[in-house]
This record gives sequence, structure tokens and C-alpha cells, in this order.
Amino acid sequence: MKDNLKKLKNGPLRIAMLGHKEIPSRQGGIEVVVEELATRMVQLGHQVTVFNRSSHNVAGKEYDRDRVRNYKGIRMKYVPTLDKRGLAAVTSSFFGALSSAFGRYDVVHFHAEGPASMLWIPKALGKRCIVTIHGLDHQRAKWGKFASAYIMMGEKMAVKHADEIIVLSQDMKDYFAKEYGRKTVFIPNGVNRPMIQDSHLIKKKYGLDKDSYILFLGRLVPEKGLSYLVDAFMQLKTDKKLVIAGGNSDAQDFVMDLKKHVGSDERIMFTGFVQGNILQSLYSNAYIYCLPSDLEGMPLSLLEAMSYGNCCLISDIDECASVVEDKAVLFRKSDVQDLKDKLADLLDHPAKVQAYKREASDFICSKYDWDKIVEETIDLYRGTYRD
Repeated sequence: MKDNLKKLKNGPLRIAMLGHKEIPSRQGGIEVVVEELATRMVQLGHQVTVFNRSSHNVAGKEYDRDRVRNYKGIRMKYVPTLDKRGLAAVTSSFFGALSSAFGRYDVVHFHAEGPASMLWIPKALGKRCIVTIHGLDHQRAKWGKFASAYIMMGEKMAVKHADEIIVLSQDMKDYFAKEYGRKTVFIPNGVNRPMIQDSHLIKKKYGLDKDSYILFLGRLVPEKGLSYLVDAFMQLKTDKKLVIAGGNSDAQDFVMDLKKHVGSDERIMFTGFVQGNILQSLYSNAYIYCLPSDLEGMPLSLLEAMSYGNCCLISDIDECASVVEDKAVLFRKSDVQDLKDKLADLLDHPAKVQAYKREASDFICSKYDWDKIVEETIDLYRGTYRD
């Protein structure tokens, strides 16, 4: 291994990334991370290949993109994928790991716990393997026993065989130290400073004006805490809307039950999957952004919401609280009454909301800079990273 590391000390690296669904896309936060890392690494002179799934977009076939072989200098490969719940990640990870094992790569970077179950394949052929743990995925409510067991296998495979493990929070770092005695490296996600959009697009599409709505934006899955948010909001007397934006990810039953619970409350709007200018406009014009999660890795949507200058109301889990520090409002995780009280206070005090808005963007964009994060990741690839 020392001889391999010597070869990586200087010069451009040949990097393979897998575990995501597809780039470019916003099917989840991992896809955003892979694109940001790969794009910048190519700009620095490295060769990056990503292994995309060949399945449909999780939001629906209508969101599928044409397959290209090169995107912003990134080499794009599409691996066989069984487009079935629970099997898409397994099959795409297997074929991606197999291809990376026999390809000319210096580093193979796995993203997420489940895909890391296939880490042994490139490792057996002498590849340097890095794993980013984007969240403790086996704890997610949407997975059954088989899927959870598979994800746990990936976690244990990463602990035993990965050359380095990247985590996104201190809680995850503590978890791996306590559970396995395994050292990990904290390298967070980053965020870009966006262009603020006016509200004309969402006015035309949804009838929304600036500051007329509370926004949730993310995957519609149980661990995001949407049921708490809906319950809290339905108890409030307000003319503002609750906009729930995002597609479901293997959680159709949960979404159906949630919509049934909302019933005839016309103040609550489900937009479905959003991207592009509509996404930017929703971020740009919200009165409050709310993320009531029980479980997170490091939520890209929270970083993005703050980068747009939003007042954010979030659960007090470490993965969210450590991101925002004192620049957002926290409520007790899973506590509907506390969430309701915090919502009511922000609705009643627009000056407080504006004060949070003024500080959010500068704070988050300076704290989580992608260029610095890429530099640290490359150092980790080379074996020269220092805490």
C-alpha cells in the first residue's frame, strides 16, 4: 500500500466515483455532491469517471435525460441496473465496482453505505478505496429487513476494508469510533452562492408570491419529518401556504397517507419533483424554509436554502444544528407542539425572520466552500490529508 501511495503523491489522478444514481440530476443530495466534486477535480487536471445507473429517474420517466459520454469533462459510464425497488442500488453498485476494479483508476470513491458493500471487488485488485458515509442509511424507515441488512453489510465492509472513510458530521464520527473503533475523516459538503430569482415563475405555475409560503424541499420520505410539519401547520391560523416540494424515493405509501391526512386543507401544496428555474424561484422567495428531519447526513437542501438567504427552521439533530450554528431557529426533534410554537412565533414576527435572512447567505457560503472541500478530498486520495 505504501508503494501505491507513493505513486499518488504527485501528478493527476484517475478517479472513479459510484454509488449515486446519475449526474447531472437532483434525484438526491448525493448526486449534487458527486457532480460538484467531479467537476472541480476535472478542472484541476484529474481524470474522473462516474458510473451512472441506467434506470429511470426516480421522479418519473419524464425526467430522464439523454445519455452522454462526457459532461463538463467528466467521463460518463452507464452500468446495468435492475429498475426495481431495492435492486437498483445493488445491481448498479455491483457492475460499477466490477468496472472500476478492472479499469485504470488510482482511486475508487464509493458514495453511501449500501454501495460500499461492493468495495471488496476493486479492493481485491489493489485499488485505493474511499467511502463517503452520507448518512446512516440502515436507520431510514423506508427500507425493509433485507435492504437494511444489505446497507449494514456495506457499513461493515467500509469499516473493514476502506482505506479512508469520510463522514459529514461529528455525530457520525463518534458513531464509527464507538461502534467499531474506526477512525474517520470529517469533510463536509459545500454550497455555491446562487443567483436570486424573482417570483414570476412560481406565481404563474402555483399562484405563489414572495414571502407567501413556508417551504419544505427534499425527498418525501418518513425520516424527513414531514408528518410533524403537516400536523403543526394544520393547527395554525395563517394565510400563508405550506409548499412541499420534492419527489418520493421508494416511499409511495407514505406520500399517499400524507396527502390523505392533509385532506381538503387548500393551504398545503404538493408540487412534486422540481428542478431548474422553478427550484431556484422556490428557494428565492420563501418566507421560511423548514427541515423537520429525524435523520440526516448533511442536508444539501439546508445549505442551499441558507445560501439563498432564507430564514430556516430545523430540528435540533446534530447533523442540522452543527451546520447552522446560531444562524437559524431550532425546534426539538419530533416535537409537533414545539414546531408549531416556533412556526407561530416566526409568522408573528417578520422582523425576526428578516434578521435571520440577512445573515444566512454570507455565513453558509463562507463556512462550506467547495474548492476547499475538493482540496481536502484530493489530499485524502493521495494519503497526505492532515486533520
